[in-house]
Amino acid sequence: MEKQNSVKLFESKRIRTHWEKEEERWYFSVIDVISVLTDSSNPRDYWFKMKIRVKLADGIELSTICRQFKLEAPDGKMRVTDCADTQQLLRIIQSIPSPKAEPFKQWLARVGYERIQEIENPELAQERMKLLYEQKGYPQDWIDKRLRGIAIRQNLTDEWKQRGISQERDFAILTAEISKATFGLTPSEYKELKRLDKKNQNLRDHMTDLELIFTMLGEEVTTEISQKEKPDTFVANKKVARRGGNVAGNARRETEKELGQSIISNQNYLDKTPGNEIDSIE
Repeated sequence: MEKQNSVKLFESKRIRTHWEKEEERWYFSVIDVISVLTDSSNPRDYWFKMKIRVKLADGIELSTICRQFKLEAPDGKMRVTDCADTQQLLRIIQSIPSPKAEPFKQWLARVGYERIQEIENPELAQERMKLLYEQKGYPQDWIDKRLRGIAIRQNLTDEWKQRGISQERDFAILTAEISKATFGLTPSEYKELKRLDKKNQNLRDHMTDLELIFTMLGEEVTTEISQKEKPDTFVANKKVARRGGNVAGNARRETEKELGQSIISNQNYLDKTPGNEIDSIE
């Protein structure tokens, strides 16, 4: 499932974003943009003082051109954050003296243009993701499985939406049911096993080929059962998720019996450096 909130990178620095589907436009965290352009140790305070300065000089209330969305804060909690779309952000940038302003404007235009292209041709998003994985050093056969897994995941979340699932928390619970039945581990427990950051590192980017395969199997079977039985309550969807995961779990155990070893790995698939993670489009 494509996240409504995601993170974009500008010069390896993270900028939280919100995609407003009905308007078909990105909104960017103003605080994050200020942090990138000014290297301020306290961008929130910079933003507060900047609003006062602009109001006194030009009579413009910068807060009124912003919108507020809940974005994930560093502590993992969803907090209301001042956000601006491209046009609004360009106005704000005019009030920030920074040598990075012009390259940032170019980055901003590119992010918006790429999104328009991907709406018109969804395959472009997949091609960009493929290129990004290649740049990170992943082998081609792994990339093929990863991209197939993304498509299967998208089909599953679309099916869940058809069944009335809409909250992020509910998606997470159903996903945990499949994972627990497939591997005996929830995603959080799996991340702990692989020594991953629970907020900033994507579990599936660290899975081996077989781990990806059984993840796909559990989610594909769950989708097929759901399409056939059409569960109409959250509890019923949870049971279907567990059944789909059980199919993959049984197959995993049979595979381990044949191989004589567990396919559940504690390895990080790539030795990544901080800030080098791949943004997920799930």
